[in-house]
Amino acid sequence: MGLPFPILHFPFPDPLIPQSFIQDLLNRVDIVGVVERYVPLKRAGANYVACCPFHGEKTPSFTVSPTKQFYHCFGCGAHGTAIGFMIEYAGVGFIDAVKDLAQSVGMQVPEVKSERPRGKTEEGDDLYAVLLKAAQYYRQQLKNASRAIEYLKKRGLSGDIAKQFGIGYALDGWQNLQAVFPDYNAKALVAAGLVIQGDEGKRYDRFRDRIMFPIVDQRGHIIGFGGRVLDQGEPKYLNSPETALFEKGRELYGLYQGRRAIRDAGRVIVVEGYMDVVALAQSGIGYAVATLGTATTPTHVQKLLHQAEEIVFCFDGDNAGRRAAWRALENSLEQLVDGKQLSFLFLPQGEDPDTYVRKLGKDEFEKLLGGAKPLSQFLLDELKSRVDLDTHEGRARLLQEARPFVVQIRAKFLGKMIRQNLAQIAGISTQDLDREYGVQKSKPANSAPPRLASAAVRTPARKVIELLMLRPNLCSLVDRKDLVAARGAPKIKQEEIALLDALLEVFNESATTKIGEYFRGGNLENLVREIEATLLGRPEASFQDDEIKEQFLHEWDNLIVAINEGPRELRRKILQEKQNLSPEEQSEYRALLQPQRTGIAK
Repeated sequence: MGLPFPILHFPFPDPLIPQSFIQDLLNRVDIVGVVERYVPLKRAGANYVACCPFHGEKTPSFTVSPTKQFYHCFGCGAHGTAIGFMIEYAGVGFIDAVKDLAQSVGMQVPEVKSERPRGKTEEGDDLYAVLLKAAQYYRQQLKNASRAIEYLKKRGLSGDIAKQFGIGYALDGWQNLQAVFPDYNAKALVAAGLVIQGDEGKRYDRFRDRIMFPIVDQRGHIIGFGGRVLDQGEPKYLNSPETALFEKGRELYGLYQGRRAIRDAGRVIVVEGYMDVVALAQSGIGYAVATLGTATTPTHVQKLLHQAEEIVFCFDGDNAGRRAAWRALENSLEQLVDGKQLSFLFLPQGEDPDTYVRKLGKDEFEKLLGGAKPLSQFLLDELKSRVDLDTHEGRARLLQEARPFVVQIRAKFLGKMIRQNLAQIAGISTQDLDREYGVQKSKPANSAPPRLASAAVRTPARKVIELLMLRPNLCSLVDRKDLVAARGAPKIKQEEIALLDALLEVFNESATTKIGEYFRGGNLENLVREIEATLLGRPEASFQDDEIKEQFLHEWDNLIVAINEGPRELRRKILQEKQNLSPEEQSEYRALLQPQRTGIAK
């Protein structure tokens, strides 16, 4: 087992396909051949390049590595293995992607179910199977629920759309699920969020007399439900609680069903309710998704930017809608990418996407989308509304209020233009504004790119991870136990230590593991993608194995020193400030002044 870092949940295999099979498949499949089925590639040194199929561009920034077996776009950030490419480009589910690739190399996908920590209870119950069974039950109940059918018809929904989204109905009553789950006391029903257990141990169905909307993850598995009341009642929408499968801040309703339409349109609309998504799809606008009872998160934005050129946040025009929009803006700033657009649409008073599109139709709604306010304009308009621009004090306050937002923007050109606009409004130079905001000047276009080995931007742990990714067999040279002291250590990035620990564990089991797929869906996925992307520019062939081994051990030494330096520094300060040290303390203090050594055998 890995170190007990609470910030993680570790990766998992699909419930129907063992992780061992997935890794074997990726070791047999050539990602270059997979991508070339859909995108023409050109050789560029050790890699292949093309114009990115996931966003519009004229200069190729999409790179495929035959040695590392993953693709990465330096423009939009799209990244993944051969399986990931099939999911993202072909719009198929995870299982279908695996089956397609397996067929191409003559492999038979096993039908045996394997354990999946994230989807299994302690008793071995498969939560995915439990949720699927519940969804089938809810759909069956809808067929005979005239009141629910009439409600959906009034909302303009057809049977085909209801089938596409798997819509069902939860009967009114306390224990209706007992009809499909005879063991109503099973822990899996509570673990899946279907049943609530009261203080006195009494159980009852969470969803009662509600239209049921299955929530599906990117692999096509049902992970939870949203239930909407038919008439008046609170809450209007009731979601599954967060479970081992369902994390609201990571999932979006309708993303799985709308993947193809989003790609075709190059646009995705973010709305607030399930009915909005379904009603828009009914009207021919299949590129809408909804958050799941929570504000838009950075993870939501990141997912959507991988799917589309433009994100339109669509909110009611009331105060609550504007607060939700501002929260979405705040959580989008660090994710912004030059060449992609985020905008905000506020509907007329009393309207939501559902009512508007039913009343005026697809064409009118899409015209409304064309008038959405770009993020940069929404940001500046909102900040300007808070101050008096006719006074020096008001303009100074504008710059002060804008700073925490502007400095988060990583999109180079967009950030620069927003700062220029701010400086113009305030009546100061852009150079003065950049200096006050701590923005560094861009290097000349012909300057050399920073070396990967630059110690200024890479921590000791990061250096070790990069070398380990280049040569997984190096894992046998070090001891994972040395990382235990890193937990909570000052100036040590816990996420990097967690990844390093996981990599040592994974590579000790199999040095051929494709970690991009292994970490899919886990908390470390984004860090793995980021580091893999940096390694694309590393001239791997120019390094001899002995040189990499020596550098790896050297960087490991530096990491262990950095890990242990925190407690040493604290003890050194305590002794330094103490008067009348004992002989033992004097000896300890002298030892603490000496450079730290590690005992790795080389």
